[in-house]
Amino acid sequence: MSENHTVFWESNIQMRSRRLSRMCSVRCLALLVLVALKPVPAAAQCYVYTATHKSNSVAVIQTNTNTVVAIIPVDVQPLSVAVSPDGAFAYVTNSGWLFAHIANDVSVINTHTNTVVATIPVGHFPIGVAFTPDGAFAYVVNAGSNDVSVIDTTTRTVVATVGVGTNPWSVAFTPNGAFAYVTNQSSNSVSVIDTATKSVVATVPVGNNPSGVAIAPGGAFAYVANYLSNSVSVIDTATNTVVNTTAVGAQPISIAITPNGTAAYVVNDSSNSVSVIDTATNTVATTVDVGSNPRGVGISPSDGDYVFVSNRISNSVSVIQTATNRVVATVQGVALFPEGVAVTPVPFGLRGNCY
Repeated sequence: MSENHTVFWESNIQMRSRRLSRMCSVRCLALLVLVALKPVPAAAQCYVYTATHKSNSVAVIQTNTNTVVAIIPVDVQPLSVAVSPDGAFAYVTNSGWLFAHIANDVSVINTHTNTVVATIPVGHFPIGVAFTPDGAFAYVVNAGSNDVSVIDTTTRTVVATVGVGTNPWSVAFTPNGAFAYVTNQSSNSVSVIDTATKSVVATVPVGNNPSGVAIAPGGAFAYVANYLSNSVSVIDTATNTVVNTTAVGAQPISIAITPNGTAAYVVNDSSNSVSVIDTATNTVATTVDVGSNPRGVGISPSDGDYVFVSNRISNSVSVIQTATNRVVATVQGVALFPEGVAVTPVPFGLRGNCY
């Protein structure tokens, strides 16, 4: 091959190399731009719903700012609130007056618009409310008529009424939805409802004036706050017998368990505190001071980082960080006499917890 041909081929190869290098640079840059422009799931933002008893309303707290972002008018004297498993609706019990048939219904709030979209008549003096794990039904505990109204959440009508003990207060479901546990204050017992037959299949004696109830995530145990015994009864759900009793603060009224099942947070109405029970040993690990007359409790549902406690006389909500068991924020402006508390689940497609 001649010298001229050699020079020509070397030059041609160099030109092609430079062209390929430029093409790669452009394509790599384009890929980087596409990656940068690809939507990244936003951090989760949840909301706390608390029934404000004397304001006939529900206060909505945005968790990442700990501020009240809405006050929703409902019916007379709301007491409890539950959020559907998909986070789309909040059901609020309007107790009315114990000795007068006023209200006695449930307000259905659309959580996307924070407006009441339906009102469902139930029994007399409704207090507790909870959804089945699949969201198909809501159980409403009626203290004045000693029964439980079963609401079909699709039709928003009562499809069954289950008689329980005297002055029922609260309700919670096993994770598989097979059983509902209802506390009966004046009967000092817990009624166990088979949700398939909608009938009581067991009655468990507990302490005096049982109020709040929560089921451990695994479903093996139910924790019951005994208001006048200053204790928590632990029920083995396999045998429906009390296997442990833990002393807590004065007049425990509500209880919630972390998603990992390691701790139960018990709200003590008269000692202005929250007892934190280590569920492995069923002993009180620590006590957290909150506002005046704490009543309701809810836990952020993703990883249980925060506990929200409504303070009835302080008209506030205390935010407890579970990692430290300290109050890290106090939300003011939640209207008069906040009672029941519920936290929305992390919205679909978002990442992380409520903060």
